[in-house]
Amino acid sequence: MFCANMIHIAPWAAAEGLFEGARGVLAPGAELHLYGPFLEGDATAPSNLEFDASLKARHPGWGVRALDAVDALAARCGFERAGRLEMPANNRLISYQAMAS
Repeated sequence: MFCANMIHIAPWAAAEGLFEGARGVLAPGAELHLYGPFLEGDATAPSNLEFDASLKARHPGWGVRALDAVDALAARCGFERAGRLEMPANNRLISYQAMAS
């Protein structure tokens, strides 16, 4: 399953729904791939910090998501991180694998 540029331009509940829905349809071993910007502590690109502030100014429920928060959500929904690729424009492709329940 692939989702691009969604969880930062939507309330956090959308990310929760994405992982909960993926849990319901993906077999163990299948992957959910997220593409977009993420906050990664001191390693966060300045452009992603600026984008985060811009999103929050437009809507209080929007914002570039902290990768550790996304990882925690994934774990609560039965996924573990399977990969992280740097992409152009300070984006990432983060992959999560569905675990057996």
